Amino acid sequence: MAFLNFRLQPKNELEKGGRTSALIQSDESEPEKKCPNCHRETPLSELAGNLNVCTCGYHFRMNSRQRISAMTDKGSFKEMFDDVTFSDPIGFPGYEGKIESAKNLSKEKEGVICGTATIGGEECCIFAMEPYFMMGSMGTAVGEKITALFEYATEHKMSVVGFTVSGGARMQEGLFSLLQMAKTSGAVKRHSDAGLFYLTILTDPTTGGVTASFAMEGDIILAEPSATVGFAGARVIEQTTKKPLPKGFQTSEFMMKHGFVDAIVNRQKQRTVIRHLLKVHNRREDA
Repeated sequence: MAFLNFRLQPKNELEKGGRTSALIQSDESEPEKKCPNCHRETPLSELAGNLNVCTCGYHFRMNSRQRISAMTDKGSFKEMFDDVTFSDPIGFPGYEGKIESAKNLSKEKEGVICGTATIGGEECCIFAMEPYFMMGSMGTAVGEKITALFEYATEHKMSVVGFTVSGGARMQEGLFSLLQMAKTSGAVKRHSDAGLFYLTILTDPTTGGVTASFAMEGDIILAEPSATVGFAGARVIEQTTKKPLPKGFQTSEFMMKHGFVDAIVNRQKQRTVIRHLLKVHNRREDA
């Protein structure tokens, strides 16, 4: 991905900061958030103005609508499949209550938002998983929405941009949640067979059945700095193999070093990189 690294080199002092919003003036009574990396406490308005990235570079999580708003052209996003909601296929005890709690916390109906939008004028289908809805875990509704989005993209010959964040398959739906791995992967394959472009951006954390399916099936795979990316938990792997794990295991940087990720892209620069990749692909399609 040498061309990506070339694209990310700042040309002057003004470009070194990437794409950021103007900082909002805070007051002394405003709530602050402590960075786990540098331990600095930052007003929430200042964090929001910098796309939830600390001055030290630590990337806080973003909810799905914040992410879509930051990455897409203003007013261009049109949500799809929002009528696909929770089901309880195996009658798991207490599951309905957990869903209601997740809805109240995230203000979303399910663990992913799907739709169409433009990014720098380039049209695409887009999905963003919701970290505050059961950590973006994949149940039947999430699998159905992502599958439907890829089917729509294939029919209309559109690229797909996906932001993943997930704890994996949703255990409360048992085998039905695991089946979503094959279901989504089939839709991704049909989209690929049609010669269409799929870009994934892995965010913290992307794990379990989502990593084992559509998250790692992109034509180009980007990741945010220091994001956790893996399948099983590090402790489980270490206990199973009886061997110590290398430093930085399951970070996005480790994954890039070992060929699973193409480039690490700071959040402030993601929109520019995504727009460029979509433009390159769309030009190829038009040729």
